[in-house]
Amino acid sequence: MALADNSWAWLLTRYSDIRSALSDPRFSSDVNAPGFPRSGMVTAGEGASLIRTDPPEHGRRRRMLTHAFTVKSVSRLRSRIQQITDRLCDEMEEQKRKDGSGGSVDLVRSLALPLPSLVISLLLGVPYEDRDLFQSITATVLSRVNTEDERTVARKELRTYLSHLVAAKEENPGDDILSELVHDRMREGQLTREEVTGTATLLLIAGHETTANMIGLGALTLIRNPSAADELRKDPSLMPGTVEELLRFHSITRSGPRRAAIADVEVGGRLIRAGEGIICAVASANRDPEQFPDGDTVDIRRRNAQHHIAFGYGVHQCLGQSLARAELEISLNTLLARFPGLRLAVDFAEVPFRSDMLVYGCHALPVTW
Repeated sequence: MALADNSWAWLLTRYSDIRSALSDPRFSSDVNAPGFPRSGMVTAGEGASLIRTDPPEHGRRRRMLTHAFTVKSVSRLRSRIQQITDRLCDEMEEQKRKDGSGGSVDLVRSLALPLPSLVISLLLGVPYEDRDLFQSITATVLSRVNTEDERTVARKELRTYLSHLVAAKEENPGDDILSELVHDRMREGQLTREEVTGTATLLLIAGHETTANMIGLGALTLIRNPSAADELRKDPSLMPGTVEELLRFHSITRSGPRRAAIADVEVGGRLIRAGEGIICAVASANRDPEQFPDGDTVDIRRRNAQHHIAFGYGVHQCLGQSLARAELEISLNTLLARFPGLRLAVDFAEVPFRSDMLVYGCHALPVTW
């Protein structure tokens, strides 16, 4: 495919081809690798973060974080996530009570955005009272309509904020990931200050933005599929499979993984030469009829939904996927249980979707019950 700077890259759309490429060490994630398709790429400004490193350096740095996001670690967080969800739902009920029977609540602002923001702030050790700052910066960075200059200013603002926070953790450490990186890794010379800041930037943005939008889209999908919602109310144990199906169906990241070949590689019967780039269309792969028959339909009992690649694949597979799954399962099950009459407060055509953003979702989701 042709890119905006008159360069070109291979576009991979088939499920099998993308899994093959993302698990092949002959493809590099380094944006400085020859042929890497940078044109038109909107990034969070990861800089020195692990998302743009290749093995073995990638593995070394990822292992410093893995323990905080294992299934076992997340299972210990589930009660805390449930408490936060219950409190946010209490606040939704109180707001609705104040507004009267004709009132509505924006589910994005009331639950979908604050829940993952609170959780990642708790894990990282970022003061939640600073949420307006990092949520605003994230919106600027991930906008597809802002200029690169505007995104650069926003990225610098966030890195400055996190640099100051790193310095504060040096003086007053807490029981959080950032304090651990500063005291156990940076002081021992395993990570530079820039690497710690870059990692914190990635975790803060990815830790709330993607899950927030999936909560909103997941709720909207269930509202528009009342039979599925009723099944889940009767049998909440169906929710883990439903979450996998929602992740597959929505595939919310609008810019798929990019790589550069560092050696000649054959993918799907085509030879990709060293120095050529690839762009992986994850949304297409997750609806590939060879892998997911009738993929344009949400089926909460789909047998192989968990084989989706919404979290990526290979060594760069999303570090926080267990946390995202827990937040989605808990928030959606709680919504269905607490608000059996949950419905849109506006026509579906009036829901403002995030077609202008790198991460798809709803800008707002007015609901009532």
